[in-house]
Amino acid sequence: MNREYSFTWGHLLLPILLFVVLSCQKSVTENSEKLPALKEVYKDHFVIGAALNQNQVDNPNSKAMELVKQQFNSITPENLLKWESVHPEPDSFNFQPADQYTQFGENQGMFTVGHTLVWHNQTPDWVFTDQEGEELNRSDLLKRMENHISAVAGKYSGKIDGWDVVNEAFEDDGTFRETEWYKIIGEDYIEQAFQFAHKADSNAQLYYNDYNLWKPEKRDAVIALVKDLQSKGIKIDGVGMQSHLGLEDPSVEQVEASIEAFSTLGIDVMITELDINVTRTLIDKDIEFEGALPDSLQQQLASRYADLFNLFDKHKDKISRVTFWGVNDGQSWLNYRDDSNRRNYPLLFDRENEPKSAFYSVIEVVNEEM
Repeated sequence: MNREYSFTWGHLLLPILLFVVLSCQKSVTENSEKLPALKEVYKDHFVIGAALNQNQVDNPNSKAMELVKQQFNSITPENLLKWESVHPEPDSFNFQPADQYTQFGENQGMFTVGHTLVWHNQTPDWVFTDQEGEELNRSDLLKRMENHISAVAGKYSGKIDGWDVVNEAFEDDGTFRETEWYKIIGEDYIEQAFQFAHKADSNAQLYYNDYNLWKPEKRDAVIALVKDLQSKGIKIDGVGMQSHLGLEDPSVEQVEASIEAFSTLGIDVMITELDINVTRTLIDKDIEFEGALPDSLQQQLASRYADLFNLFDKHKDKISRVTFWGVNDGQSWLNYRDDSNRRNYPLLFDRENEPKSAFYSVIEVVNEEM
């Protein structure tokens, strides 16, 4: 009797539960479809991009990737095209994740960025040594660099639209970062990398990418680099201004000075790796809270993004792309950067891929012009 009763109610409850689940999914989808799309709002200004991680690329139908399809028209790989990921061993390449990444970009008609060919981080130690573990000489390291660039950039010719050829070659004071590339090859390793990249894919745009380019000394070093490459007839199409910013600094004026300075070189200026480190500011000010970001801080974040996008909008004739470093707060590298292990809140979408006040403040920048 009890078993029969339970069996009957189970059959009655199942369709009800399915109806509720499907209704919720439909509601989420409808809400997403009703959102204004960043790529549409800014279509006459610049391309809007997001960095994708491995998990997202592996799950192209996830909610995060549905958000990418709806909101963005450019993608950058967070890690899967860095040397340690794509070329982990001397004679071994791992192209499958990059194949999935470029296929997604092609399927969606997105401007697809390659990040990065030459960097001092996330590059295996074997790259700089021979089979006996001894440091390579200049000639052999140049050959190794060329082989890597030829294999990777060459494979994705026609599928990747622009490459971050060299990443973070300078210190904040404008001196060369003393990486293994620099110490073994010399400062011309940058121009060599750009020449190898152009040889591997003559149609791809080629960029230099770095952080803190709002600092005058570092900005001047990159300007000198670009001018040197141009004087030698070496192809360079743009500079990526990594924009890992704080809630209060750098100032909009400092960022603007570098946008204007780079634009005079006749190259594209791109805002890359954009996020706002909310938690770092809170740690500095000894502010504690638990759970969701308080409304007051949500509004401060929204205001900061509005100020930045007003600046980008002002210089839309100079800026070709703005790329966020991630899709949602849960993905952000900033969650793991500080020893505190505190959650961070740096992007326009929260951990559930829902828009934050900052999203609407970015949309409103253009709406106010209309």
